[in-house]
Amino acid sequence: MRFKVNAATKNTLNKTKKIFLAGLIDLGVWFYIFLCAYKVGYQDLILDLRDDAFNWMQPVYCLLAALIPTVIGFVLPRASLGRAAFKMYHPYDVAKRPFRFYFWLGIFLIVLTFAVGVKVTQLSLTEFFSDSGLHGARRIFMELVTPNWSIFNDALFASIETIYMAFIATVLSIPVAFVVSFFGARNLMRHSRLSLLIYAVVRFITNVTRSIEPIVWAIIFSVWVGIGPFAGMLALWLHSIAGLVKLYSEQIEGINHGPLEAMAATGARPMQIVWFGVVPQIVLPFLSFSIYRWDINVRMATVIGLVGGGGIGTLLMQYQGISKWHEVGLLVIFIAGIVWIMDYASARLREAIA
Repeated sequence: MRFKVNAATKNTLNKTKKIFLAGLIDLGVWFYIFLCAYKVGYQDLILDLRDDAFNWMQPVYCLLAALIPTVIGFVLPRASLGRAAFKMYHPYDVAKRPFRFYFWLGIFLIVLTFAVGVKVTQLSLTEFFSDSGLHGARRIFMELVTPNWSIFNDALFASIETIYMAFIATVLSIPVAFVVSFFGARNLMRHSRLSLLIYAVVRFITNVTRSIEPIVWAIIFSVWVGIGPFAGMLALWLHSIAGLVKLYSEQIEGINHGPLEAMAATGARPMQIVWFGVVPQIVLPFLSFSIYRWDINVRMATVIGLVGGGGIGTLLMQYQGISKWHEVGLLVIFIAGIVWIMDYASARLREAIA
């Protein structure tokens, strides 16, 4: 038996929900302000504790302190940032909303966040402009701009290996991502609970795979299959599948459903609807995404070589590890050239396809 909720009760529930969310916003904002002010203002400026150990009681005290202005925000709606976010004002507040208060509160939050960022990143102009630091940077830059051309052949072959790693990883990822992307498109997988479950699983796996950087996958595959270009190719392949599934599936979700409904009305089967109704609308964007992914993989391939993924990155790691900056300078020139050429070529190909 279902109970009907009248309009008055529904409005009361919505208002209660908004008040609760507004309170959470106020509590979060004031907790952030008190915690940052305590760590930066009190500990650093007053007590001069630069390397104070973290204590879980500190955020607890700041949370308790944040309850006070949060309660005040319930009594005085003009002092509540949460109520302003949901446009919850008393009738006498409509004509004179306190924008000035929120403006200065926003400025204060930006300044406070910047101060915390300076502390967290340990920004120091004295260290940046120190004599020893400037001398070391000058020495490295001078060696980088005077490359050692005796390793030209090694750098050239490593560059070719890098390009082919990215190419093979992209080519092998396209068919897998093409098939999986249809199961990751919500508009095609919303007709039953089983299809929605498959959609959720596909999205979860691809999101987790994509959230892990290729350099981490390169480390895993270097242990699995050994150090070399094969490990780097596998890392790029796995990450490319996850990235392309996201791009492909989002393109599928944006298709025109008119042709699909017309084909379904004529009695077409689901596979026929997908092949003749969906695929023609997504072919060109898919090609553009695939070329762009090859461009991304070329750039990533130069980085995953630093952990044994093969290509020019491995050569760069070797020379950088023994501080041969003249050789590193030549490799940097090759890397910059590869990235520039691939960026130009991919841009032209995408322009031609579009």
